[in-house]
Amino acid sequence: MNYPPEPWALRGQLRLAVWLVPVRDLPLLPPELSPAVRVVRVGRRAIVGAAWVQYEPGGVLHYNELLAAVLTRVGLRPRVTIMHIWVDSVTSRDGGRALWGIPKDLATFAFDGEQARADGDEGPLAEATVTRGVRLPGRWPLGFRVVQSLHGTPRTSRVKATARLSAGRSRWTIDGGPLRYLAGRRPVLTATAGDFRMLFGATTPVPEEAGERR
Repeated sequence: MNYPPEPWALRGQLRLAVWLVPVRDLPLLPPELSPAVRVVRVGRRAIVGAAWVQYEPGGVLHYNELLAAVLTRVGLRPRVTIMHIWVDSVTSRDGGRALWGIPKDLATFAFDGEQARADGDEGPLAEATVTRGVRLPGRWPLGFRVVQSLHGTPRTSRVKATARLSAGRSRWTIDGGPLRYLAGRRPVLTATAGDFRMLFGATTPVPEEAGERR
C-alpha cells in the first residue's frame, strides 16, 4: 500500500463553519449505513459542518483538505458522517478510502491569509474568508467518531485531538456543484482549531443492534 497504516498522527490548522440545513436538501446517506446511522435533526434541519484543513509537516502526511459532514447518531450516540471531501494528496485520498471508507476526491487549493479556495475537476468547489476572533486560553481536548461505509458495512473511526480554540466569522461563496446545499446560506457558527495535534483511527464495526434502538 502507498499510504501509512492507521492510526494517522496529524497536525495543522482547521477552520470550521456550521450550518442548519433542511434535511430534504441534503444528499442521501449511503444505503449501507441504514438503519443503524441516522441524521440528527433539529426540527426539519440537519447540523452540517464544512472545514478547511491544512495538515502541516510533522505528521505522517501533509496536505490540504476541504470537507463537508453531517451530524449523525447510532442509537443515541453522536457520530459524524462525511458527505464530501477533497484533498490535494493522492496518498491521503487512497488511504482515506481504503482504511476508513472516507470518500476523498482530488482538488487544488489556494490559501492566502484569511482566504481559502478549492477547485475540482469540474470547476470551483468553494471559497471562504475566515476571520479568527477571541481565542480561548490553553489547549483543549477534542474527540469524536466518524462513521462511514467501508466495503458495504458501517464502520466507525476514532478521532482524538488537542488544539487552541478560537471563535470566528466566515463568509462562504458556493456556486452550485457538490456543495450546492450550502449555497446562499449563512453559517450559524464559525470556529478555528489552531495548531491541532490529531490521532485518526483505529476502525471498529458499528454494532448491528444499535440500529434497532430508538
